[in-house]
Amino acid sequence: MGACTQPATGSSLANGPIQTQARIVDHRQIATRIWLMRVECPEIAGRIQPGQFVMVRMPRATDPLLGRPFALYDTWSDAAGQLAGIEVVYMEMGRATRQLPSLQVGECVGLWGPLGHPFPEPRPSTKRVFLVAGGIGQTPFLAHARELLGQKGYGGESAQNRGVEVHFVYGARNHSFHAGVEHFSTTGAKIDLATDDGSAGFHGRVTDCLAKLIGPDPEMEELFGCGPEPMLEALAKFAQTHGLTCHVSLETPMACGLGICFSCVTKVKTSDGWDYKRVCVEGPVFDASQLVWPHEHP
Repeated sequence: MGACTQPATGSSLANGPIQTQARIVDHRQIATRIWLMRVECPEIAGRIQPGQFVMVRMPRATDPLLGRPFALYDTWSDAAGQLAGIEVVYMEMGRATRQLPSLQVGECVGLWGPLGHPFPEPRPSTKRVFLVAGGIGQTPFLAHARELLGQKGYGGESAQNRGVEVHFVYGARNHSFHAGVEHFSTTGAKIDLATDDGSAGFHGRVTDCLAKLIGPDPEMEELFGCGPEPMLEALAKFAQTHGLTCHVSLETPMACGLGICFSCVTKVKTSDGWDYKRVCVEGPVFDASQLVWPHEHP
């Protein structure tokens, strides 16, 4: 396969989105139905931050016509130490993600990003950060852990240790769906696994596993979550009960990624009830206490 021919184009703003064709340099399965794809896109890699995402589109495809959103898993550097591209992790689920595994190293994908808002900085009083993932929700947390622990800098910033202890709490249906645990083990984060069937780690829900780890002082601890909506709702209620600050990254399906189509709206609380916000441009990271969850009635 030849090199990608389309030059990177896009915003002139320092952190604006870029549209490009990105060459695949690594593409492999890392767990049951879960794949890691590494692509060459130095312009996007230099701007993207943990919590942001890119839209990925199959080459020469009209079905599906639109791209699909994937969180930043991590950035990567070439042999000379120069920032060269990004990694995304995805699960075979819908029409697009079932086609992606057929792509080979050397082929190109359409890429548009970085998009959305990154994770906020922990509060100054925070001593322990819990990154709580369910299902494929671990994908935004590898870069976040490395940033918090000062292993890497993102978005053009130098690495800076935030002085917090990072816990990665990861739940899945069984051990075969735990993806990238070996990557997290290199960050220095403390790792706790949970499975629905008890085949690895804690036997039960990831929020119940979290309950065993939380200390008595809510001012010292902060939660970040990503995963299925029922899990995030349970995490939000857990945070409220324990007086903890909690931000969640929503996995809402998107069509345009730019806020034009309004297909990815989520309900947020307002002073007189509720309103909609677009996950792609006003998220995907939200304060969990400000969201209207399915079982709430504001």
